Amino acid sequence: MQESKERVLKYKLLYSGIILLVYIVGKNIPLYALDISAYREDYFNVEELLLQSISGDAFRSSVFALGIFPSMIYGFIVQIFMAVRGLFTKSGISPGKSRRMTVIVTLAIASFQAFTQVKGIKFTVSGQELYIVQAIAAMEMVTGAILIMWMSDRNSRFGVSGRMVFITVNILERISGILYQYTLETLAVPLLISAVMMLIMLIMENTEKRIPVQRISIHNIYADKNYMAIKLNPAGMMPMMFATAVFMLPKLIVSLLISYYPHHQGILWWQQNLSLTKPFGIFIYIICEYLLTILFAMLMLNPKDISERFLKSGDSIVDLHAGRDTRRYLRGVVWRLSLIGATVMGGCIVTPMLLQVYGGMDSTLAALPTSMMMLIGFSCNMYRECVTYWNYDSCRPLF
Repeated sequence: MQESKERVLKYKLLYSGIILLVYIVGKNIPLYALDISAYREDYFNVEELLLQSISGDAFRSSVFALGIFPSMIYGFIVQIFMAVRGLFTKSGISPGKSRRMTVIVTLAIASFQAFTQVKGIKFTVSGQELYIVQAIAAMEMVTGAILIMWMSDRNSRFGVSGRMVFITVNILERISGILYQYTLETLAVPLLISAVMMLIMLIMENTEKRIPVQRISIHNIYADKNYMAIKLNPAGMMPMMFATAVFMLPKLIVSLLISYYPHHQGILWWQQNLSLTKPFGIFIYIICEYLLTILFAMLMLNPKDISERFLKSGDSIVDLHAGRDTRRYLRGVVWRLSLIGATVMGGCIVTPMLLQVYGGMDSTLAALPTSMMMLIGFSCNMYRECVTYWNYDSCRPLF
C-alpha cells in the first residue's frame, strides 16, 4: 500500500515536471523575426512584474507570450455564467459542449490579446513586410495559448496543481531575477516586508473557522467532534490572479483604442493612469481584488447548496434549524471571512505599491513582497494537494 501511494505521487510529480519542461522551453522560443536586441533591457516596473505571473515570459515576446491569461478570463466568464445559470436551472452542460465552448471562447480571447499585444512588439522588419510578420507572430501566440490550455488540462488530470504550476514558475523566475539584480543592502527593506507578508499568508492559509455540525449517522464519542471547516481566506490566492487578469483586460482595450485614436485626450488619460504605478490604477486593482475575493468565496462556499445538502442528508449545524436559518448563518460567515481575507490581502498588496509611489522604493523592488506572498500561498495549496494524494486510499484491511 505504501509503495502504491509513493508510485502515484511520483508519477504525478514526474508528469508535472515534463509539462513544466515544455513550458520553460516554450517561454524561451522567440517569435518569428523578433528584434532580440531590443529586449535586452532587464528593468521592469511593478505592473510588468505582476502581469508576468499570468503571461508566458517577462517581455511577452515568446511563443508562450499570452501565458494563461486567455484560459483565466474564460474561467472567470464560466464562473459568472454558471452562477447566473444556476439561478434559473439545475441542468448541467454535456462534456462535449463544454469542451467546444472552452476552445472557441479561449481562441477568441487569445486572438484579441495577440492582435493587441503584437502591435507593441519590436521586429527586425518594417514597411509592408511588418504586417505579414505581425500576423505570423499573432498566430504563434494564439497557438502557444491553446497549447498552454491543453497542458493545463492534462496537468489537472494527471499531474499536480493544474495551471497553478505555470504561475509558480513565473513567480520564481520573477523573484530570482530581482534577487540577482540587487545587493543585499538594497534588498533589506523589501525582504523585511516580504517576511511579514509571508507570515500573514501562512496564517491566512492555515487557519480555519470550525462550525459544529450534528451528523445523524454518528452517535458515539465522536459526535461532538464533527465540524465544517472554512479557511480564514476562503478563496485562497486565486482572486489575486484573476484580479490581475481582469485588470489586464481593460488595459488591452485601451491599448487597442490608442492605436486607432492616438491623440484622443480621454483615451490617453486612461492609458497613463490605468497602471499599477499610479494611484488610480492601484485603486482599481484593489477594487477588483475585493470584489473577486467575495465573489469566489460565495461561489466556492455556496450557502444555498450547503443548506440544501444538509436538508437532504438530515445533518444540521448545532443549534440551528436546517433550511433558511442555516443559509442565512452560512451567508453571514462567508461574507465576514471573505471581507477579512480581502482586507488583509488588499493591505499586503497595496503596501509595497504605495511605498513605490510615495516612498521612493524602486518599482522593481516593490514587486518582491507581493511575489513572495503569492509564492507562499500557492506552495501551501500544492503541498496540501500532494498530502491528499499521499493519504489517498490509506485505509488498511482488517485481516
